[in-house]
Formats: sequence, C-alpha cells, structure tokens
Amino acid sequence: MSKKLSVGILIPTYQAAKHLFYCLSPLLKSKLKPKILIIDSSSSDGTVDIAGTMGVRCEVIPASEFNHGATREKGRKLLNTDIVVMMTQDAYATHPDFLERLLEPLISGQTSISYARQLPHDGASLLASFSREYNYPPISHVRELRDAPFYGAYTFFCSNSCAAYLNSALDSVGGFPTILFGEDTAAVAKLLHQGHQIAYVAEARVKHSHDYTLQEEFSRHIKMGIARKSQQQLFEVCGNDSKRGKAFVVALLTRLKKQQPALIPYALAQSGARLLGYQLGKAIYHVLPHLQ
Repeated sequence: MSKKLSVGILIPTYQAAKHLFYCLSPLLKSKLKPKILIIDSSSSDGTVDIAGTMGVRCEVIPASEFNHGATREKGRKLLNTDIVVMMTQDAYATHPDFLERLLEPLISGQTSISYARQLPHDGASLLASFSREYNYPPISHVRELRDAPFYGAYTFFCSNSCAAYLNSALDSVGGFPTILFGEDTAAVAKLLHQGHQIAYVAEARVKHSHDYTLQEEFSRHIKMGIARKSQQQLFEVCGNDSKRGKAFVVALLTRLKKQQPALIPYALAQSGARLLGYQLGKAIYHVLPHLQ
C-alpha cells in the first residue's frame, strides 16, 4: 500500500480507572500517532475523567446498551480510520513498538486482520497462564480459509482484546455483528470466506488474562454457545468444534500433573462448567434466536 494509513484504537471501558495508565500510556507514545477512542459504559470510578486528563476522547453510553459487536461497530465508525485496532481496558502492551509490530501485516498489504500474542498478567494462576500459552504460541503465522482442515476451529480464532482490521475489509462484510459474544471470530470467519487472510503476530505482545470463577466460566460459555449457533453456517468448514476443546483439556491436565496436581479437580470442574455452558447456549438458541 502506497499511502500512509490512518490508525484508530477503540477501547470499551467500564470501571477502568485502575487500568487506564497501563493500557493507554504505551499507545499514546506510539510513533504511529493513533486516534484513540474510549466508549465507556457509564463508569462511576472516574474512568472518563482520567481518560480526559490523558488526552483521550470518550463517548459515554448507558451500561444497558453495551453489546460486544454493536458497541465496537459504533466505535469504528466514529473513528473512521483506515485501520482500526480493537483493545480492552486490561490489555497492557509490553514493549514500545507494539503497535508497529501488530500493524505491519496490514500496512504491508499481506493481510486484512492481525492479532497480538497475549501473555498472562503478573500473578495469574497456572490455569489462566496455560490458556494463554495454549492459544498464543511463540511463533507467528498467517491463516486463510484453505487452512481449515489443518487448524480446525482455530482457523477463525481472534481476540478483540488486541486485534487490528482494515476498515475497508470490515465494511465489505457488514462490520461486526450485533452479538452477545465472539464478534471477533464471526467477523474473521466472514472475512476469510471472502478470501482475506489473518496474521497472528507473536512479536506484538500484551499482558491480558483472567482468573474466572466457575460461575463466570459457565455464563461466558452460555453466551459463546448462543453466538456460535447463531453463526453456525460460517464455521461448518472447520468440522467438529469439540476437537480443539478436548485437546486443550488433555494438554492442561498433563501440565497440571507435572506442576500442580492439586489443581486437577478444579480444572476438571472448570472444564465441565465451560462445556455445560457452551452446550446449553447452543441448545437455548433455538428458543431465543433474538439473542443472536
């Protein structure tokens, strides 16, 4: 691409005061001089004031209006840049040229999508750390639709905790769908079906992880199941979506047996909560199709 592409960063926030310095500071120092927009879900902890003192534009919406897809769609249209980077408030870049590394595949014209490597936050549990290790390997690669027989359900994997898109590509598929969960994966699936490619950039690193409770895992995976079912036709090329989940559990239990065997019962309960929630979500979609 010959022209200099404009860059925008969207960060949805809620009660993000404790995160903003760590999240925003590396982005504000980038040589790419990105436009940064926060869409805040009516925080009461000073999030908007802190962002304002850091020179970042904020738009406030009622918390009840937040939707993973629709809110991000609103933000990317407000930014109106050539490239839009989706981040979350608790994703902290680990090096000063993070943004340049993340965007290189898009700026060079190699791909239309890229996403960063996520590392666990300091103090994260082994369970949270292993999830990051399993899904975000140390070697970069590029995927496209024809790779589906090899990658399976991972083909369309992406995370809007730190991912970049060409806005023109998103426009071509109608942007992010209004969806409870997984707007990133759904958009990537549509793009790859259109012939686009996605780059995983292991050299662009952010710290981002969560230690969810069993109830939180269950609730998240209900939403994931609903979203997956609503977009089912996009993912059929990947085959059985349970294969990667089973492989993850086996790898996790193997690691725990070596390092922290006392965690195995909890890991099994966690895996059960995820599976039960996911299957329940897919089942109730038939009676709650309006949630798609």
